[in-house]
Amino acid sequence: MNNDKHNILLVEDSTDLGYLLSEYLRMKNFKISWFADGESALKNLETVKYDLAILDITMPGMDGFALAEQIKERFPELPFLFLTARSLKVDVLKGFYIGAVDYLKKPIDEEELVIRIENLLSRMVVRTTAGEKATIFKIGRYTFNVINQELMFENEAFHLTTKESELLHYLVMRKNKLCSHKDILIKLWGANDYFNKKSLNVFITRLRKYLEMDDSLSIDNIHGQGFIFRQ
Repeated sequence: MNNDKHNILLVEDSTDLGYLLSEYLRMKNFKISWFADGESALKNLETVKYDLAILDITMPGMDGFALAEQIKERFPELPFLFLTARSLKVDVLKGFYIGAVDYLKKPIDEEELVIRIENLLSRMVVRTTAGEKATIFKIGRYTFNVINQELMFENEAFHLTTKESELLHYLVMRKNKLCSHKDILIKLWGANDYFNKKSLNVFITRLRKYLEMDDSLSIDNIHGQGFIFRQ
């Protein structure tokens, strides 16, 4: 994979780890901007566009969760993942609930990190395969713009995270058909495992919330199998 055009934001307060990761990712031809605190990273985001943000959680001042909330609100097109020593289930689920595309636990092998980043970035490329060329969909009383990651209801706009948009696009393309847990997780998360399945359920709940103003729409849970988006 050619990484020359991929610009990554790294927010890590550990000087040693921040330096190590920055240098290794640069060696792999990524562009890296490293900040040791959330406030500096947010200020930089006002002028620089990134393809992915890697966030530590335990930092002085603004922690990673608070930073992620700010990114989601102010820069909803930017996907982010957590790289952290906090491995409790409650933290993992919170990270996915906020909108993370992945949650990685320290210590992590640098080669594994690169592979995960490459897989994430490759899945975020807008799909242009046959049957998926449309970028604007009419969903009941909503309009869904895939490119802008925006869901419109009358005059109200909802700015979706990358994962929300990817999941909604996947379901819309397969409306009224069963989408299995396994197929969704492998396609959008890269792996069919326990934590990813929990994350999927969180994102389904969020999509249902967005779509609740039109009673003709539903995302039905088929127990033990998957979901059906009905329109």
